[in-house]
Amino acid sequence: MIRRLALLLAWLTVLAARAGEVQVAAAANLGPAVQQIAAAFARDTGHQAVVALGSTGKFHAQIRNGAPFEVLLAADAETPRRLEAEGLARAGTRFTYAIGRLVLWSNQEGVVDAGGEILRQPPAGKLAVADPRVAPYGAAALATLASLGVLPAWQPHLVQGESIAQAYQFVASGNARIGFVALSQVAQQGRIARGSGWLVPANHHAPLTQDAVLLSPGATNPAASAFLIYLRGNAARAILRNAGYTF
Repeated sequence: MIRRLALLLAWLTVLAARAGEVQVAAAANLGPAVQQIAAAFARDTGHQAVVALGSTGKFHAQIRNGAPFEVLLAADAETPRRLEAEGLARAGTRFTYAIGRLVLWSNQEGVVDAGGEILRQPPAGKLAVADPRVAPYGAAALATLASLGVLPAWQPHLVQGESIAQAYQFVASGNARIGFVALSQVAQQGRIARGSGWLVPANHHAPLTQDAVLLSPGATNPAASAFLIYLRGNAARAILRNAGYTF
């Protein structure tokens, strides 16, 4: 019995030594989905993913200033590409892990119609958007308003969040009547699950192609490479699909 316990303790020591930790900077639209992926990653590999959520533009600035993130899950494709060009990410590690969708949303039933005609009516209440300078979903929101020809009418009624997560909070709390959010923030089984919303047709804005990349601090960390491999696997993709992402 003592010999068996000793062997078990030795095996656990080996497993603990092999387990690692990876610092992940993730776009705010990923929200609960990336936390679910991190939990599944820990369960399946033993590695721990420590996730920080925020706007892609702010993460870019932080990485350029030496923030020790090892993996970036961006809300666009351009930021990982720029980080590669700047020598701050490993060339050849960038890939598209998801394509997002934009939704005009209210936390109340019957407010936003399925065709988005509410935007063509005289503005009533505030419209929340993410900061387009740092949040790709915010840029997509303004592009949608411009595509519909209603941006001048709505401009005085916009309330701007630092990220898509804050834009969502403005609407969820009632501080804004409606807002542009990510489908992943209000979706279940890939569909709008609460409140009322309009799934914005993709031709109203540039594609919300979301790329991942291995950052320079993670180049020698096996847990960082393992996380990116896991992100491309079936378990992670099932979580992302349930949140409304496509590939």
